[in-house]
Amino acid sequence: MVMESSNFFKGYGKVNPLPGDQSPYQQKSTASKRLILIISVSSILCFSLILALALAVLTRDQSNTEPDESPSLASSNSAESIKTVCDVTQNPSSCFTSISSLNISTKPDPEVIFKLSLNVSITELKHLSSLFSGLHDVNSQAAMRDCVSQFDDSLGKLNDSLLAMEVGPGEKMLTLEKVKDIQTWISAAMTDQDTCIDGLEEMGSVLPDEIKAKMERSKDFLSISLAIISKMEALLEKFDLKMH
Repeated sequence: MVMESSNFFKGYGKVNPLPGDQSPYQQKSTASKRLILIISVSSILCFSLILALALAVLTRDQSNTEPDESPSLASSNSAESIKTVCDVTQNPSSCFTSISSLNISTKPDPEVIFKLSLNVSITELKHLSSLFSGLHDVNSQAAMRDCVSQFDDSLGKLNDSLLAMEVGPGEKMLTLEKVKDIQTWISAAMTDQDTCIDGLEEMGSVLPDEIKAKMERSKDFLSISLAIISKMEALLEKFDLKMH
């Protein structure tokens, strides 16, 4: 009993520390651990942010440098556009060479390319007409005059086609009705050339090789223009455009 009392008094005045009552050393250790944790989390976040930025820059660079495997024709360059349109003709090479040699200030669509083809046809026909006007074959003077008259008629039809495509800003150059009219006019211009040839053959005229070559060249360009206008609606769809 005395021993128990003695032990009781020995423990009197001593209080067991509560969990929140830590020594300065323990508090410092805990603060250090928290600081390390905060630094670690911050480092991870910073690394993640840097990695995300790096991936964003890399993706942007690749999108700027790597071409699209299937670009829209609406965004293609002039040469690609002209080639696509000329591929519907019977002589794509001649079509491409004649049109691409012209001074094209803007990215052409099928309507613009067709208009350029008409200008080529008109230039060739004017040159052919001037050659015929300079011929002086006594035996076929009447046939020659008929040819010049036919060429003038053809030029009038081609100029009517160009005039039909003259529109205000923002308006479409071609409509379904215009396309039908222009097809008729170009076909008639080709018929005029055939009529000229038939008349010369009936008169037994022998044309110089230069003029024969020019006639064939003129007919080729007319057929190119006719092929393009005949396929205009399908060509416009390839360029994500519509005819009104």
